[in-house]
Amino acid sequence: MLLEALSSAILGLALAWAAAHRLPHRLPARSMVLSTGVAGALFGAFVMHSALEAGHVLLVLLGAAIVSVASLSLLLRPAGRMRRRSATA
Repeated sequence: MLLEALSSAILGLALAWAAAHRLPHRLPARSMVLSTGVAGALFGAFVMHSALEAGHVLLVLLGAAIVSVASLSLLLRPAGRMRRRSATA
């Protein structure tokens, strides 16, 4: 369990770093992005470990990656050029 938690935290940190490096203009502060990635990965690993029990390390890491990416996607802001003005403005 400890190895799964450590691995998922590192995976979440790597995914968050990649997102912050690739999309800095659409994400909030880097510290928030990194902590959200790690927290999402740890939560995903916890849920997958609870559902599958021990012995499924790759599936636990897959679940950690999925939840981490999903939580990071919630931080994305719309691109600036995609905004439309309303007809009443």
